[in-house]
Amino acid sequence: MKVRELLPGVLLAVLVGLASLGVAAVEERRFGHPVVEALVVAILIGMLLRSVWTPPASIEAGIRFTAREVLELAVLLLGASVDLPLLLKAGPALAVGIVLLVVVGLAGSYAIGRMFQLPHKLAVLVACGNSICGNSAIAAVAPVIHADREHVASSIAFTAILGVAVVIGLPLLMHPLGLNTYQYGVLAGLTVYAVPQVLAAAFPVSVLSGQVGTLVKLVRVLMLGPVVVFFALTSGSPRGTINVTRVVPWFIVGFLVLAALRSYGAIPAEWVGPTRMVSSMLTVAAMAALGLGVDLREVRRVGAPVVATVSLSLLMLLGLSVLLIRSLAI
Repeated sequence: MKVRELLPGVLLAVLVGLASLGVAAVEERRFGHPVVEALVVAILIGMLLRSVWTPPASIEAGIRFTAREVLELAVLLLGASVDLPLLLKAGPALAVGIVLLVVVGLAGSYAIGRMFQLPHKLAVLVACGNSICGNSAIAAVAPVIHADREHVASSIAFTAILGVAVVIGLPLLMHPLGLNTYQYGVLAGLTVYAVPQVLAAAFPVSVLSGQVGTLVKLVRVLMLGPVVVFFALTSGSPRGTINVTRVVPWFIVGFLVLAALRSYGAIPAEWVGPTRMVSSMLTVAAMAALGLGVDLREVRRVGAPVVATVSLSLLMLLGLSVLLIRSLAI
């Protein structure tokens, strides 16, 4: 796609992002600190704008590009500023726990969906979206199970809206649950649907929470590979329909490579600050694009069984995540 086709949507996301930074600056001058961080403000402004105005096709392409490709670049750059040994202090037990959580979450979400009489394929899509990585998981699994377009749209619509609610509400649970910043990062990484939503839910709490949440979430995303292969083998999908770039996203590999280079001192310390700043600015623009892509009116087009399934699955995932954190004494 040509740059000029993407530019209008990218510029709109940047403008919304700048507006959110302005709001956060006013909050800081008025209260001494942002009451609602710029990442969350960007999503809310984008959603508000989208609720009263539907962007034309000429702008939609750039919005999608900013919400996906720009966000992926921001996550990749984030790897250059993380302290990998600190993030991995929980050891291999956490990685095993993440895998188990995804497996149990998939089975539990699917069972909830079938309990509310969702069709098999729709229940699978909702379960994958909740348990792994939101829309990306739904988009990756849909072709291999031959899902109907209506099922894909239904599973994506409310998941995106509820994901924003989680971004706003999850930080409020940190103190009632008695979590420190590291534990909260783990909770955000285990429960929030999509990578951009994890960044928006965790970084406003602390940098450590954001980095831990990102790493945990990326491990969850890596589970998409085995899950896609599983459904490809059990659904009778012809060979060659698995999209490798969705199974192993390039930005996760880049994040881990940069994090390893940083840990071994291959990335100079003076590069960390500027890299983190660039990553933060790109993330704010991506959050704005994420908000611009969420249409609250879609809730009316989603049936009650999907709403109930997604909501109960989220509560189940939250409970399992807290249990995992307590069990591992993270």
